[in-house]
Amino acid sequence: MRRREIKEKVVNLRREGKTYSEILKFLNLKIPKSTISGWCRGISLSVNYQRRIKEISDSNLIKARKLAVEEKKMKAIKELESIRKRNYHLSQKIEDIETAKIALAMLYLGEGAKNRKRGSVTFGNSDPLTVSLFLCLLRVVYKIDESKIRCTLQCRADQDIKRLEKYWSRVTDIPFERFYKARIDPRTIGKPSKKLDYKGVCRIDVFSAKILGELLEIPKIVHKGPVV
Repeated sequence: MRRREIKEKVVNLRREGKTYSEILKFLNLKIPKSTISGWCRGISLSVNYQRRIKEISDSNLIKARKLAVEEKKMKAIKELESIRKRNYHLSQKIEDIETAKIALAMLYLGEGAKNRKRGSVTFGNSDPLTVSLFLCLLRVVYKIDESKIRCTLQCRADQDIKRLEKYWSRVTDIPFERFYKARIDPRTIGKPSKKLDYKGVCRIDVFSAKILGELLEIPKIVHKGPVV
């Protein structure tokens, strides 16, 4: 087919409202869309054809966005897998008591109470992983007497306390008889919870001034720089 014939067919198909992609596919052509655009310059399309082309363009844009989201999601999954592979050996490092003690002290530095006068370890958080990790390290490092551990839930007024206690008892492996009475935030009375998956704050108390002293001093020993 001669170039003039090709151009004529392209122009006719464009007048019918075909998109550039449809024209290339219909004529089985392998030429740049920019060439077709040049040939079709000045062609006026009817309102219906313009609407159709816009609908196709919008549909393609939606598909492209979905594809981009999926690609981003897959990239994130691969990156997470790579992070886990690079750092998996750390799970063995933490089995060393001294390493575990440093990790425990650093965790307490961020989330634990620093008041020495109370003479007890107090650690609270709403994240089950954080609370579980704290207790796991505590039990490994100090071979803690379980009778010295207490749990207190701090929650919103409209939450089911019994249900929360069952949840945190599973997370902490602390029986109900060692739970103090839950504390309800008075500011939440009459205000429905917006985050339905919120499980409140779980506070752990351990009656040991000795452990508290170590957890407060270890970060200072490890830290060698100036404290501003």
